[in-house]
Amino acid sequence: MSKFTKEMVDSYAEKLLIGLTPEENKMVLDEFHEIDKSIDIINEIPNIGMVEAMTHALDDFTCELRSDVAEPSIPIEDALRNAGSTDGREIEVAKVVSEA
Repeated sequence: MSKFTKEMVDSYAEKLLIGLTPEENKMVLDEFHEIDKSIDIINEIPNIGMVEAMTHALDDFTCELRSDVAEPSIPIEDALRNAGSTDGREIEVAKVVSEA
């Protein structure tokens, strides 16, 4: 029995607003099946449930955060002067999402 179905992939794609062609759906479904196979292999490792989850690959990893100090930002006119194209006080950028 398959854990993922064509209908599930279509439903997720619809929720994500990405719409898939039948070929793309099959590709995604095939990838899900490969991931499932890999997970099944991992789950066959004896005592895998006893392994403590790790948060970082290095045991001695430490993260030091800088202090949060408010600093004045540059004047908006200076930022706009460095922009390629502007519309009033806004920077124009290339369109990255097409209309469906």
